[in-house]
Amino acid sequence: MAYILALDQGTSSSRAMVFGSDGRHAGIAQKSLTQIFPQPGWVEHNAQEIWSTQLECAQQALSNAGIVAQNLSAIGITNQRETTVLWSKRSGQPIHNAIVWQDRRTTPWCEAQRAAGLESMVRAKTGLMIDPYFSASKIVWLLEHVPGARKLADNGELLFGTVDTWLIWKLTNGEKHVTDVTNASRTLLYNIEDSEWDQDLLQRWNIPANILPEVQVSGSHFGTTALLGGEVPITGVAGDQQAAMFGQGCVQPGQAKNTYGTGCFFMLHTGENSFQSRHGLLTTRTAQVSRLPQYGLEGAVFNTGSLIQWLRDGLGIIQSSNEVETLARSVDHADQVMIVPAFNGLGSPHWDPKARGIIVGLTRGTNKAHLARAALQSIALQVAELVDAMQNDTKLRLEELYVDGGGSVNNLLMQLQADYLGVPVVRPKNVETTAFGAAALAAHTIGIFQYAQRDDMEVDRFEPRLSADAAQAKLAQWRKAVERCKDWVD
Repeated sequence: MAYILALDQGTSSSRAMVFGSDGRHAGIAQKSLTQIFPQPGWVEHNAQEIWSTQLECAQQALSNAGIVAQNLSAIGITNQRETTVLWSKRSGQPIHNAIVWQDRRTTPWCEAQRAAGLESMVRAKTGLMIDPYFSASKIVWLLEHVPGARKLADNGELLFGTVDTWLIWKLTNGEKHVTDVTNASRTLLYNIEDSEWDQDLLQRWNIPANILPEVQVSGSHFGTTALLGGEVPITGVAGDQQAAMFGQGCVQPGQAKNTYGTGCFFMLHTGENSFQSRHGLLTTRTAQVSRLPQYGLEGAVFNTGSLIQWLRDGLGIIQSSNEVETLARSVDHADQVMIVPAFNGLGSPHWDPKARGIIVGLTRGTNKAHLARAALQSIALQVAELVDAMQNDTKLRLEELYVDGGGSVNNLLMQLQADYLGVPVVRPKNVETTAFGAAALAAHTIGIFQYAQRDDMEVDRFEPRLSADAAQAKLAQWRKAVERCKDWVD
């Protein structure tokens, strides 16, 4: 049997999984990643820790699968997107901690770009909003605030990468400085229509082109690594949400998936057509296995799994995240409580970096079970807002929603999701679709197996039980709560 190693570098952990040519995983390893919060609204990772934990996971996954590197046919990589690393080309050392996608320190810079009237132009080129979420403002901040960074960049001695680029550079001992179209399309610097780094934006923001990686098709050859004990080609790379979409078999226009992780990421495949959203969604590139560009509409909710972590670590009302479903089921409703988890602003469709989280509807009878149920309800309602925006943009009617990610194992959450959407929610028995998507891309490139077909998947289905009127009333109540948390920070 042939084997593929998938490296899945996420926001909260690094993971690795070995898949056989039958598509089943044979070994897995995972290590937590330290979350660094230097100031309120700032989020960082140690880039060296990203690398070391990912390498350790790769080695452990091979051991757990009972194979060695010589048994591998290829490696696929998927990663947290937008997170920004700058490092010295000479020493290979990062010049600063990685600035994570959740980080909001560049809000003033983004406001200045919007005030200068750049929003519509940037959106037309990149498909994205001018927001701290994306890599460009993080690059500017690092160049302006890290001593010596600008000089290194001007001298051609500095490299930029999202996490995939950093991992490939390390895996190939500095031979390859590359990324794929999905990650490039999340930087706010890549022209998704022309399929190239946008020179106008680079000049406007004083970002040297020489720090940027080469952009490749997601299913292509990204280099070879010998660090696992034998030479293995890297043949598939995609940002985590595009990898999950590929792993779900959502490769046709009109198919949509939602991933429940630290945040929630909804994506609709639109094929060769790129839609410009009028309702706060992002236009992005989906995973490519040919030269033909593929597009999607995406909505990003910043805090969903992190909301459950806050119930655990911040409030202490649960001891582990998987306890939230049992606690929430102990009550029949949330007793009119609404939690808006804008811990670091609001993403799609609101895009308000100054919003902050609130809890409304509290009474003396509110208890921790109501808060747990309100948290799950909050996740489902945020996704319902995204779907509503998508349908307004495209006039497409969602027939069913494919789901994956750690949060999708919560049956109550999936039922609430079906109720608020009014369409079936479909969950594969194997919810590790992000890692599988990376493996499938790598395998597809070398001809081992094709991408997943939806009708071949074992699934659980959650049918809606709530009336359309009741669902709309709940969504209206949610929107009322959201308005109260907006523009909270001066």
